[in-house]
Amino acid sequence: MDAHAWGFSGSISDNFERLSSLEELNLGRNNFSSLPSSLRGLVLLKKFDLSHCNKLIYLPPLPSSLIELNMANCTALERIYDLTNVEGLKELNFTSCSNLVDIPGLQVLKSLRSLFLGGCKACLPAVRRRIGKVALKHLYHLSVPGSEIPRWFSQEISHFSAPKNREIRGIIFAAVVSLDSVHPGNILLPEVVGIKGRLLRLEVPVHTTVFNLMGVPDTSEDQLYLIRFPEFKPMVRMLKEGDRIDIVLRDPPYFPGLSLKKRGIYLVFENDDDYDGNEEWLEESQKSVSQKLAKFLSSL
Repeated sequence: MDAHAWGFSGSISDNFERLSSLEELNLGRNNFSSLPSSLRGLVLLKKFDLSHCNKLIYLPPLPSSLIELNMANCTALERIYDLTNVEGLKELNFTSCSNLVDIPGLQVLKSLRSLFLGGCKACLPAVRRRIGKVALKHLYHLSVPGSEIPRWFSQEISHFSAPKNREIRGIIFAAVVSLDSVHPGNILLPEVVGIKGRLLRLEVPVHTTVFNLMGVPDTSEDQLYLIRFPEFKPMVRMLKEGDRIDIVLRDPPYFPGLSLKKRGIYLVFENDDDYDGNEEWLEESQKSVSQKLAKFLSSL
């Protein structure tokens, strides 16, 4: 439900009482600087859009029912209430929340599948402390400020060959992207579009997928995207011996000035990401994929 279409009148608190049965609520592009604590009373709310509320400074406690939260381009946002009670969150979008310094509770969100933090440099040190290998194992989409990809990724898979007696369990794509000659704030699209992964057989594309790169960062600085495809996705299921996998930028790009600066691909095989214990004592080559990703992110 779009708040403008609902016909808001009176105080925000009064209107929240009227909206207590909603499952979706869009309050984006409003000028309020605060929200009432009664927000958590929307006990059925699953999707909440506050994008482009560029005067909002603080996000109060959220309903425990929430699954998706979009705070993209809330450029004045400084603090949010601890997310520990919102354990079912699957998608968080804080793109261009450049004044946000922490996401308390992030470390307990075991259902989280997408985390978009493009342009959030102030928040990155706290996020690095909170996000570990367990979260990274289950994340399908992650974006953070960064200009590097893990050195153990390959620029492309030129000739797929599975190790003996080990099944493919997933593919992780990495892309460093920048918007060099365009001001993202003038772009109405909700995401960076035009970067895709391809599966080629005898140099003929047999499957192409456009990456879900939500949020258009309001900066020309480099952003790192990590996209994980689990084994049930077509990109993984269709993979056969000898196939090639690459990452390409649409030509011409949807965004003038969009650059794909670096790209990388890593294939996850059986037993590569199954270790649940403490890995500090293990040799680098023995560590799980998600543990190595956590170490890489801590270095950004």
